[in-house]
Amino acid sequence: MKFTGYDLGPFHDEMFSAPGVPRDGTKLLVDKIESLPEGELFRRQQQAEQALYDLGITFTVYGHEQGTEKIFPFDVVPRVIEANDWDHVEIGLKQRIFALNLFLDDIYHKQKIIRDGVIPREIIETAEGFLPACMGINPPHGIWCHVTGTDLVRDESGTFFVLEDNLRCPSGVSYVLANRSLMKRTLPEVFAASRVRPVDDYPAKLLNLLLRMAPKSDSQPCVALLTPGIYNSAYFEHSFLALQTGIELVQNQDLVVENDFVYMRTTKGLKKVDVIYRRLNDDYLDPLVFRPESLLGVPGIMGAYRAGNVCLANAPGTGVADDKVVYAYVPEIIRYYLGEEAFIPNVPTYLCWRKEDRAFVLDNLETMVVKAANESGGYGMLIGPGSTKAEREDFAGRIKARPRNYIAQPALMLSRAPVIVGDHFEGRHVDLRPYILHGGDVQVIPGGLTRVALKKGSLVVNSSQGGGSKDTWVLKH
Repeated sequence: MKFTGYDLGPFHDEMFSAPGVPRDGTKLLVDKIESLPEGELFRRQQQAEQALYDLGITFTVYGHEQGTEKIFPFDVVPRVIEANDWDHVEIGLKQRIFALNLFLDDIYHKQKIIRDGVIPREIIETAEGFLPACMGINPPHGIWCHVTGTDLVRDESGTFFVLEDNLRCPSGVSYVLANRSLMKRTLPEVFAASRVRPVDDYPAKLLNLLLRMAPKSDSQPCVALLTPGIYNSAYFEHSFLALQTGIELVQNQDLVVENDFVYMRTTKGLKKVDVIYRRLNDDYLDPLVFRPESLLGVPGIMGAYRAGNVCLANAPGTGVADDKVVYAYVPEIIRYYLGEEAFIPNVPTYLCWRKEDRAFVLDNLETMVVKAANESGGYGMLIGPGSTKAEREDFAGRIKARPRNYIAQPALMLSRAPVIVGDHFEGRHVDLRPYILHGGDVQVIPGGLTRVALKKGSLVVNSSQGGGSKDTWVLKH
């Protein structure tokens, strides 16, 4: 399969700088792909897809007519990020996570950033992710966001922007590891020769971080991953990470709280749990504190957490930083706490609670991407270009009814990467979700999950909306 005739369009292409001209870091990859016998790349693509089925690497789509259990579509042509570009991303993400962690600690304690007028109190207190029950809590080492997935995009010039932050329960890292494993088998020669930075040590890094968070004890800390169960869309990832890190995979019925300590039921009796990597949203964690109707949480777990007898990762309350209105203030948050300008800019954002911003958005819906402040997964969103008049009228009504709940951004010309479509390549829009671990020092996993909008022309990369993924190769210097 050749790249002859591959159309770059007016977008930044991740593989080619001009028609037929590979970027420096992709020359070897392009040469190798074009040297394969006719039909060989397609055959390897089919083998990779079969491996996904055989290994049970799936996710769940709620309400899908053709069944809920799906494999995550995978394209074997990797996305390559050159070393200098990654240096920029890594510095920017570390800066952002340091600042957001300081913000979270401040918001749940003295709230200096509010009193100093940097961010309105109303914005914080109306954020669904702000939890008054977390006021005054001191998580171990002052760390709130242990695992973060930050979504990045590039525009037509190749500039990286932060699209959104995910500090509650970011998912997808299991696909990063699975994709890498598949690629080592699919294109072993070019992978070995390309000096790709490894991601395989992520489970070890995650485990070390969780162990460091444990309350002081004379014995080896007991760490568990709390999952909502097999019907959760990310259950594959929960079981995968528990297996890879060697920690216990538990559901709420496996845990009990006594005298402000959390115990796990075992065949030998109760065993104290020191650290819980929770993959359950904040408001379902403890029915005694948050949603009383929650059947997924553990009664009393927040009492044990507040008493310092168990560590929860990520800390409850981090969802306030996921609010898309709060996102718009992150450049000011970085400036306030670090005295620096944001190294990676936000996408320009209009806040519909502001009268002048709202008027502009309503007058320009055809060119904007409108998002609900607390939705994720590509839901609650209007892609102005390509939307119908009825859809725009619907969103105009929503914005007028609840302006605090909506932001809008200009529709960027997202970068593209080639994907296999039948017997040829076509460009598709991509984003990137790197994963960042904060255990005192901040570590950015080289690469991340490249998500692909597989539908031609689509800007929606979410797996629940028909998106797929690629392996992401970050090259060494």
